[in-house]
Amino acid sequence: MTEGKVVGVVANLIFIKSEDAVTQNEICLVHSEGKELKGEVIRIKDDIAYAQLFESSQTIKMGSKVVFTGQMLEVELGPGILSKRYDGLQNDLTKMGGLFIDMGEATAPLDEDVLFSFKPLVKENDIVQPGDWLGSVQENWIDHKIMVPINFKGVFKVKSVAKHDDYKISDTMAVLIADNGEEHILTMKQKWPVKLAMKGFKNKMRPYKILQTGLRVMDTFNPIAEGGTGYIPGPFGTGKTVLQQAIAKNSEADIVIIVACGERANEVVEIFTEFPELKDPVTGRKLDEKITIICNTSNMPVAAREASVYVGMTLGEYYRNMGLKVLILADSTSRWAQALREMSNRMEELPGPDAFPVELPATIANFYSRAGLVELNNGQRGSLTFIGTVSPAGGNFKEPVTESTSKVARCFYALSQKRADAKRYPAIDSLASYSKYMDYPEFIANSDATIQKDWAQLVSKTKDLVRNGIEARDQINILGDDAVPISYHISFWISELIDFGLIQQDSFDDVDMNTPLKRQQYMLNKVMDIVNTAFDFSSFEEVSVFFKKLINLIKQMNYSEFESKEFKSHEEQLKAILSEEKRTEKTELTEI
Repeated sequence: MTEGKVVGVVANLIFIKSEDAVTQNEICLVHSEGKELKGEVIRIKDDIAYAQLFESSQTIKMGSKVVFTGQMLEVELGPGILSKRYDGLQNDLTKMGGLFIDMGEATAPLDEDVLFSFKPLVKENDIVQPGDWLGSVQENWIDHKIMVPINFKGVFKVKSVAKHDDYKISDTMAVLIADNGEEHILTMKQKWPVKLAMKGFKNKMRPYKILQTGLRVMDTFNPIAEGGTGYIPGPFGTGKTVLQQAIAKNSEADIVIIVACGERANEVVEIFTEFPELKDPVTGRKLDEKITIICNTSNMPVAAREASVYVGMTLGEYYRNMGLKVLILADSTSRWAQALREMSNRMEELPGPDAFPVELPATIANFYSRAGLVELNNGQRGSLTFIGTVSPAGGNFKEPVTESTSKVARCFYALSQKRADAKRYPAIDSLASYSKYMDYPEFIANSDATIQKDWAQLVSKTKDLVRNGIEARDQINILGDDAVPISYHISFWISELIDFGLIQQDSFDDVDMNTPLKRQQYMLNKVMDIVNTAFDFSSFEEVSVFFKKLINLIKQMNYSEFESKEFKSHEEQLKAILSEEKRTEKTELTEI
């Protein structure tokens, strides 16, 4: 191994004079007070290597010994990842003693002593390639596939495979023979560099199917696709963290990976304590069984914050190669970008806008591109969906991180301070937000086949009604209630009906917190039936009273179990009110 010595320290940036060649992104170990502090080489100039330290540099002295490992920052992959709490270097936080993480402390990411029941999926003399499934074990309720290591190259012949029995993750599961006759002994474990996109699949496909989150403002109005990307910007207090937690709780994903990359410790503690007690609405089992949390709070070193997002993405890619639906939630990618800015400034690089690195847009684009829908070697499909939150200073969506993210993410969920102040949650502005997947022909075709014909057009029409209602409200506020036609009041109250009945959702109600797509379809059509009903009002007061009754009943339906007696009772009351108010001629809604 190459060795060197420390010749300079600037915060967690260290300068190392090396005795031999080193490589970009190589991991180095700095010896300090009997401990090995991990760092990553981020620049090489002549015989000086610049390394970002994943620990505090307070104990490092000039001349401290440094050993270069010859490896990149890697994660260990295998059964036992689910339900874990890792830091940004994949140390198991639950195995650490005390309330604080000691410098240089490291713990094994996987449990070596746990037995897993292995079922072979190949037989002797089968031909396999990287990413192919050799067998499976039960990890919680997930069928965890044991794969040919992704970093292998070429094709291999199976010399032997373990029989159906219980094994530890370090036991031999298979022996493969390469074309050159070399034998490879495989266990349940493998490693992968976190900053390289994982392979092991046949090809990537365009996302075409809705990933159900249980949130109507997302699934109905601005859906994200399985294998898609989205981001949630919003100023302080608009509910970014709560929204992400709601998505994690209610989504239909098989695996959820939560990356806390720079959030406050109290928000992370809430996730740690709350999630183990929750039930997964899809499977009915403990939600914690399908979740892995990667935690680097705002007071941790910036290098560890940066590493955490890559570790989360790599774990997601690994499970995607098992044919699973993976959802990664990162909170917040602004902290990750700020970590990049701090290191760039310490290296005295030429700054870009707001002192962020010039290459920030490319870095964000490369990271988001690792999400996607893939076809595996065996023809099955797996997906990795990524949603990141962005914390723009002062709610400024023009700042570099938000702008760079908007160019690559296909879904935009704009959190509105105005809606948050009005206690209209989720505070997503359905009109300012968008989903570019709604324009994909494959997505439209799938929606027509699985939801209903012309679903995208129906959603677009609903948005137009909301937009007309907002414009009508502005005219009413300017001119007064009596100075505008009654059709303006109808337009306004229709938009309120859509807002209260479809967009707003109660995350603290056991029923309303999670709305399946079938129910969303039913309620949207119910609301649109009301919109298409012929009304003839004599005054704007009559309009207000009538629609308030409808809004109350729609909300009561949202709080009732779908198609239950209570639900149908409210629906019958709704029909009765509509029958009383129906007229022979429909009042035309004015385009504002």
